[in-house]
Amino acid sequence: MATQMAVNSGASLWGPLKELWEAVEGAIWRRQPESVHLLDLQLKKHKPSFLTLFKNPMKSAEQREKVRKASTEGIAIQGQQGVRLLPEQLISEAFILSDLFDLGELAALELLLAGEHQQPHFPGLTRGLVAVLLYWDGKRCVANSLGSLIQSRHGKTFTLDLSPELVNLTTRFTDELMAQGLTKQILNLISDVSVTREFERLQKERGLGNEKHRKEVSDLIKECRQSLAECLFAWTCQSPLSKEDTLTLIGHLEMVTAEADGSLDSVNLALVMSLLYCLDVSFLEQGTEDREGIHASPLLTEKQYVAAVHSRLVEGQGWKLPGLQAVVQLAWALSLRALSQLPQGAALVEFTEADEALADQALLGGVFLFLTEGILGSDDFSQEEFYTRRLHSLITDFLALMPMKVKQLRNRADEDARLIHMALQMGSEPPSSLRKDLDHLMILIGEFYSKDPFELELALEFWCPSESLQHTSLTGSFLGVPLQRPPHKQVVLSKFVRQMGDLLPATLYIPYLRMLKGLANGPRCSHYCFSLLKTNGAPHENRQAGISGSVVSWEHFFHSLMLYHENLRRDVSSADSMQYRHPPIRGITQRELEGLTAFLQLLTTIITWSENARLALCEHPQWTPAVVMLGLLQCSVQPVLKAQILHALAAFGKSPEIAASLWQSLEYTQILQTVKAPGQRQAAGIEVELNEIESSCEEYPLTRAFCHLISTLAESALPVNLGAGLRAPGFQPFLDFLRDSVFLAFPTRAYRRPAEKWEVAEAVLEVFQKLLREYEPQPADFLQEMVELQGEQVLANKPPGHSLMFHLLNDSPTFSLCLSLLEEGARHLDTYAPFPGKKQLESAVLHCLCLLELALQKEVTFMDLLRESQTSLLVAPVEQLLQGVSAQSRRADHITNIARYLYHSSSNPDAAFQSAKILRRIARYPNIQARLVGDFTHDQAASEKLMAGFVECLDSEEHFFLGSDSDPEKRVGRIRHEIKIHILNLLITPLELKGPNLGLYLLGYEVKKPVSSTNLQDPGVLGCPRSCLHAILSLLQRGSEWRSGPVLTKQAPQLAELCYQVIYQLCACPDTSGPTMRYLRTSQDFLFSHLQHLPFIVLENEIAALSQMSWLMKTAAIELRVTSLNRQRSHTQRLLNLLLDDQPHTLHADGETGMEEESRSVSGFLHFGTVSKVRRRLLSVLDAIDFSQEAPELLQLDFFERAQIEQVITNCEHVNEQGHTVCNVKVCEWLTDLLHEVNSILHAKRHALQSWRSLVETILTACPSELIPADQRQLIIRDLLLDLHDKVLSEDAAGELMPIVAGAVFTLTAHLSQSVLSEQQGAGPEGGSGSGFASIANSALHLILRKLLDFTLCTGGGFQRLRAHLYGALLYYLQIAQKPEEPETLQTGTSMWERLTAPEDCFSKLQRENLAIIESYGTALMEVVCRDACDGHEIGRMLALAVLDRVLSIDRQCQWLVYLCNSGYLRVLVESLRQDDADLQTLLTPQPPLLKPLYIYESKMALLTRVAKTAQGAMELLCCGLVGQLVECQVFHMLPQNDALRVFGQRDPSGFIPSPLERYRQILLPTLRLMQVILTSTTTHHQQGAAQVLQWLIVHSDVIQSILHGQDMSMGALQELSLLTAIISKTALPGTETAHDFWQLLSTANQCTN
Repeated sequence: MATQMAVNSGASLWGPLKELWEAVEGAIWRRQPESVHLLDLQLKKHKPSFLTLFKNPMKSAEQREKVRKASTEGIAIQGQQGVRLLPEQLISEAFILSDLFDLGELAALELLLAGEHQQPHFPGLTRGLVAVLLYWDGKRCVANSLGSLIQSRHGKTFTLDLSPELVNLTTRFTDELMAQGLTKQILNLISDVSVTREFERLQKERGLGNEKHRKEVSDLIKECRQSLAECLFAWTCQSPLSKEDTLTLIGHLEMVTAEADGSLDSVNLALVMSLLYCLDVSFLEQGTEDREGIHASPLLTEKQYVAAVHSRLVEGQGWKLPGLQAVVQLAWALSLRALSQLPQGAALVEFTEADEALADQALLGGVFLFLTEGILGSDDFSQEEFYTRRLHSLITDFLALMPMKVKQLRNRADEDARLIHMALQMGSEPPSSLRKDLDHLMILIGEFYSKDPFELELALEFWCPSESLQHTSLTGSFLGVPLQRPPHKQVVLSKFVRQMGDLLPATLYIPYLRMLKGLANGPRCSHYCFSLLKTNGAPHENRQAGISGSVVSWEHFFHSLMLYHENLRRDVSSADSMQYRHPPIRGITQRELEGLTAFLQLLTTIITWSENARLALCEHPQWTPAVVMLGLLQCSVQPVLKAQILHALAAFGKSPEIAASLWQSLEYTQILQTVKAPGQRQAAGIEVELNEIESSCEEYPLTRAFCHLISTLAESALPVNLGAGLRAPGFQPFLDFLRDSVFLAFPTRAYRRPAEKWEVAEAVLEVFQKLLREYEPQPADFLQEMVELQGEQVLANKPPGHSLMFHLLNDSPTFSLCLSLLEEGARHLDTYAPFPGKKQLESAVLHCLCLLELALQKEVTFMDLLRESQTSLLVAPVEQLLQGVSAQSRRADHITNIARYLYHSSSNPDAAFQSAKILRRIARYPNIQARLVGDFTHDQAASEKLMAGFVECLDSEEHFFLGSDSDPEKRVGRIRHEIKIHILNLLITPLELKGPNLGLYLLGYEVKKPVSSTNLQDPGVLGCPRSCLHAILSLLQRGSEWRSGPVLTKQAPQLAELCYQVIYQLCACPDTSGPTMRYLRTSQDFLFSHLQHLPFIVLENEIAALSQMSWLMKTAAIELRVTSLNRQRSHTQRLLNLLLDDQPHTLHADGETGMEEESRSVSGFLHFGTVSKVRRRLLSVLDAIDFSQEAPELLQLDFFERAQIEQVITNCEHVNEQGHTVCNVKVCEWLTDLLHEVNSILHAKRHALQSWRSLVETILTACPSELIPADQRQLIIRDLLLDLHDKVLSEDAAGELMPIVAGAVFTLTAHLSQSVLSEQQGAGPEGGSGSGFASIANSALHLILRKLLDFTLCTGGGFQRLRAHLYGALLYYLQIAQKPEEPETLQTGTSMWERLTAPEDCFSKLQRENLAIIESYGTALMEVVCRDACDGHEIGRMLALAVLDRVLSIDRQCQWLVYLCNSGYLRVLVESLRQDDADLQTLLTPQPPLLKPLYIYESKMALLTRVAKTAQGAMELLCCGLVGQLVECQVFHMLPQNDALRVFGQRDPSGFIPSPLERYRQILLPTLRLMQVILTSTTTHHQQGAAQVLQWLIVHSDVIQSILHGQDMSMGALQELSLLTAIISKTALPGTETAHDFWQLLSTANQCTN
């Protein structure tokens, strides 16, 4: 029983349903691989949830008793051992929740436990409030899953292009649900579930929290109802409903009521559209529809269906919304008319004959008015494409299928117009019973087609091309072949548009213009409408004869405008400004005003879409619309009309050539007074209208329109000479008006319509943003330029962007008002309540944020130029101004106000995006970090909210659905992605600074205590809030347990890269490393779960994938180092096993290796066996780094020198934040983009390779050696070396990667040598003389040597520093074959004969084979090594000398020695000793010098000593004058005598620099050894060698005597004596002249000294 009553801690009403939605979403919307099978399993599991939609588990006494005893007896929880005792408070809350939602007690308890677990995701809410959210979220998941399943069905209206397997699965499943009465369930739920009722119940039980919680609960309930309604809509779009379901839907709609404004809410709108699709037969006309689908329609196959629906609509009771009933009746009438025209319609003739009567009933019910107000008036109508298509079908079917009804409407409208005209003639009131069906139809068409959010341009069906248009998409031709005559429906609709305009009565004039305005919406529609109005005008000769054209034509419109202008201009006296200030509104009646407004709106629509229309109208010589409209603006007309004129001018201004003339016309007409006439006492123009007329009316259409005009004109170039000759030229007067009269004054003005306040702010801030965005600070902006004006010198105006920057870099009223707007916007958003103008307020706030971000972006350049110009302007950085005190709150909370917008990222992503950009820019400055942390942590509640805002942005899910770029969901997904990018960069930047800083605070570290004392915990543990670190780990961990790896690495590669970088920086920083790595290791098992998915392959973003691996490998290297130091062997062993194993692993479902894998030693993962081996993970990562890199093609230049252009590009390069070298040349953007791309890829490859090298070196050096025994270590190094060489030796390998590879080769070879040496020492003398290298075969060593030599040769003449690594590697390699010296003991003593006859040991064999390989490369290798030994970088020379030394030591045939001598390199080395003399002399000065000359000297002498060990070499050295060079060296005379100098080096604190005496001995001793070897080797030519050595002894006899008479008994002094006496003895052999001369010389010197 306990098992049956166990509690699911994930909540059966939420967790499993969330998994269901993820499976549905993954299969249908994200098209994830292998998702169909998972979806099938989920659907089988959750089929009861769909059959009993939204039904909760029943209460039971047994469950209640079980829960009641949980505080004393405990209760079993799934996945946990034993039972858990629950507190009484939790049990009482479970009973409340059970009663509240009428669900089982165990289910309620599960919700509370899940709420407790999810509480960190909802800061500020209790577990009960979270449980309420989870309850409704579970319902939402079921509703959304059902909706998605139905949308994926095979049907008649749309397709999602899914696999047939998936479509068949969902179609079959949803058919079963529909057969079980799904429609009735949905409609019952829509009726039962109500936000108001649910809120009343929740309020009663205190189930509602703060404003955000209320908003979230409300949104979830609304989404549940909406999704259920959309389920029916999606079904009816694809498949017909049964008769019973259709009647049930009609019965539900009969009881529907409208909102307060007369429109339908979104749920009822969806149900209405569902019924309209039920009654739709337009798909029958589509030839692409399969015949099976046509026959399946019940309208054709079930007479009872038609009879039942017809009876219900004709004879049924009246609906609560007569207009809605009329819509359904019209749709049914059109369906009957369409059926009557089909062969199958003959059987339904008794019903189809009633279509006329039904249409009349619909017209009596005001069908068109309700469609306009009830359907189009709904905010959600324009958000669904298939709503739009269905209403388009309804309207066009009515016009095409019922032409006689349309004609009746026109006749009735003409009759009504005559009645109205007669009533006006007689002075009586028009009849009140007049119908306006045609007016409403035209207005409906105009309103419907004026919005086209999906860019369908459905209005094209109303236009029939009557002329050949130039555009290929308009000509109706394909590949030059003209198409057939347009469809009959299109001809009828086009005829309707033209006929309605013929003999148009006055009452239909405005509706007809509004209809044309809607039908002109679109690039092609506007062209057709322009042509219609053009052809409607009377030809010129007809006008001369007095014949007028249509009243709906350009000719009539503009002629009327000119007449208005001429008449009104007479009423305005230019001299009397008072007449303008109080204009007599008597020239235009209200009816004329409406007509002019309708015409101007039509004109604006046409010229907005069609540039050809703009140019044609503006250039017309007789109409001159811009001149006439500007003239009307100077007349006394209503502000509403002036506003419409300004909107029309703004539309004209979209063409740059027209905009330029409009600027001059604006200045000339003084619409805004920029020049005050002499003697004029008071202002005039739009400023007067704003301050006196609009302010008194409390309506500001003219001001908003003027801002719109300036905004449009500002998109083209601002004329710098605007107003030249009359005033200081420039834009400044316009900017002053917008700033002082509009922006700064808008908060204090009165508004009749509250929303208009924010509309004004939005309009003027949009202008400011455009001006600042286009501004680039220039040095000339900071010079005080003067211009001549009427004989006087006046200051020139600055660019508008300069003025805006100056105001934003000061605590000006403009800056203060922007900050005040941000504070007010955040306060309004925190209420989560709708209010008038909310959309405009959000837009105004967005513009303010953009202004601050632009100011931060440009301030550095601006202030640098200001500083250089030495102008006396005082400015302050924006980040400093933002730290000021707010006038409203009396606190320094400007930055936190900006950060508050991140909390609203779900509802306002654009503002959150700008907020993140601003905070990222501010966070770069180290001097304000402590202040930022103080501001963020000042108030505990505010601090939690700010943290929650950042976390919510990182936690938000991105949905990159397939679809067009204009898809709003896709756009929001991209914005949220960019927000995450900016937040992560915001975190990365401060982490490089000293704490406390903003990054540490947001990541959850201590900022008031030492950072290292932080104790990171999972969210909710010990009161730990959810921080950005938890959010980052959640992002990375998503999908890490699957075989495909972390989802983020493929879906958002750049985001994953930054996440890994944050983790690395936290692990690398000394303060944060301990807490971070401890948390990652214990709570997350982070590194193992991610390293097991290496390498990351993202084909479309190679750079990000490489960077991801780079940061992860660097973090792994730190982890290996730390765990090794802390002796955490199990962790180290586990990671090594993962990285180095070449045996296949058995991964379990959770991604962990089995216990048997865990327990076995690393020593077992390299043995040879029958099991097929896999690629080592380290090698797989190396495979993922492509060493090839295509370089950009050389510039093809005809007029410039390539070298100079490349130098210019190089001079413009700089390093960006990511460390990439970028070029900011704007002249040749394609080239710089290409160079930037190549540099970025190369930088990513270098970074990845360097990280790989760091990881390898850490494994080999830092990890305990016993974890990887020597024999297996050798095989690992062998594989790594061979793979590295294979990649770097490929023909297309990038040279930029070679230095890193060379460094890695050096390290690996050094470790290979050490490993072999340790193995030999461990094997003992017996093992050493046996097979030798048991772990790594000689063939592998030979291959390594060949590749090493190939690598050395492929570097060519350059890369000397690179070859230094290779020489070091070569030395280590040659050391492998060097036989270790055995201690001489009694047991090991062997005779010479035994040594000569002993078989060749493994060392000698390998040495011989190595020499053969080296000699096979011939003189090419010799040349490279000898050249490097003689010249170049010091370290390279030393190592090349060492290589020569080592090769000569094993070269028994002396081939290298012969080459060295014959090529002259030996003579060069000998002669360079004289050049080294000066450098060596500086080494003996008291100051610690650079020791590089000493090291080179020692290396050189070691090589020469090696050469001298053969008789041939010794003679060559004597021939090259070696001793003569040494005789001339003065350094040997500089023996330190002063005791203080002799011991100076002892004062070096590091002990690295030897004392002067020791340095002298380091110079002298190699020389003495060399001479001793020469004397020993030249036995056959002893006299020649001894004579030269004697010469050196004679020249330096003073030094020799000093040494011989020295009292020093140190080891160095004894070595000197030993070598000197040996040389003297070999030089002065008895009976030779040299001996006599030398002893005579010594005695003479001795007498002189005495």
